[in-house]
Amino acid sequence: MMPPFPQGTITQFAPRTPYFFLSNFYPYSISYEGITYPSNEHAYQAAKSLDDGVRKEIMRCGSAAAAKKMGQQVILRPDWNQIKLKVMEDLVRAKFLSPGVALKFSLWNTGDALLIEGNYWHDRYWGQCFCAKHNWEGENHLGEILMKVRGEIEGWEQWNRSK
Repeated sequence: MMPPFPQGTITQFAPRTPYFFLSNFYPYSISYEGITYPSNEHAYQAAKSLDDGVRKEIMRCGSAAAAKKMGQQVILRPDWNQIKLKVMEDLVRAKFLSPGVALKFSLWNTGDALLIEGNYWHDRYWGQCFCAKHNWEGENHLGEILMKVRGEIEGWEQWNRSK
């Protein structure tokens, strides 16, 4: 059962939904540490390793799902748990705040909606799992980062106050 979220809450970033662009799986080229990746998921998974060869192999994965699978098998850099939130924030910021990025308006257009990366695969770190066992439990770090970056979009605060 869905908790009583505020009206307008966005809980689905899945393909074939209007908010797929919020997902790290959304196909959108992103440059990170000298390599251009086909999605934020590719870049995030590659950042887990300090080996440029591994990073390039992840970059060449044919899908974000394949990149995620490969990223789950890499030897993690020693500082990964300390930097993973910052890496994600850097990637989300690059995706939405780079000059001329068309996605900037799409994120801005979510207004003041609460953004929750709702999922059924038990990811309670980046999102909130809506399976029967977890019933929307989770830290929702991706949603929090998206809302933080949305607040950094020039003009958004003035637009939001005028509503």
